[in-house]
Amino acid sequence: ELEAIKARVREMEREDERLKELQLEAESHLIMSSKAAFVSAGLFPKTTEEKMEVDQRSIYVGNVDYGGTAEELESHFNSCGQINRVTILCDKFSGHPKGYAYIEFKEKSSVKAAVELDESVFRGRVVKVLPKRTNMPGISTTDRGGYRGRFRARGGLAQRGGYYGGQHPRVRGRTYRGRAKLLPWYFPY
Repeated sequence: ELEAIKARVREMEREDERLKELQLEAESHLIMSSKAAFVSAGLFPKTTEEKMEVDQRSIYVGNVDYGGTAEELESHFNSCGQINRVTILCDKFSGHPKGYAYIEFKEKSSVKAAVELDESVFRGRVVKVLPKRTNMPGISTTDRGGYRGRFRARGGLAQRGGYYGGQHPRVRGRTYRGRAKLLPWYFPY
């Protein structure tokens, strides 16, 4: 009777191994087919060249009314050519629109026609229409140069074991150094 139970346990373990292999095979097949579907639909550009090609068919629309919808933008720019996608960017915390959008056309020639709609009125606001620029990795438009490390002239963490935020304790009397007007009269900590 003990041998029969051991044989049954071994059989169940083999069946478990086969089920795991089948599950892995099915998952890999599902992942590959979904990735291929995204790539073929143009929703998942793989290379930088493909991204640049999509950006060349896209425009930036600024000063968009916060109540504007993708359908309204599509109807406003429909005369320029066939539209693949309208993206209205929203704040990730509040979910409210940021006031600009990107429109991707089917053909590159539609971008020139859309740029001619620059300074046109959309929902009572004058919109700014520009060809979409391609972001290059490592290049920032907000980078002001200079050393962005620990040692700065003012603010931040003081270099010589000072207080957090660059604030120094008030000295007895009225001798002040730095930003004395910002310091409160009483330091509880």
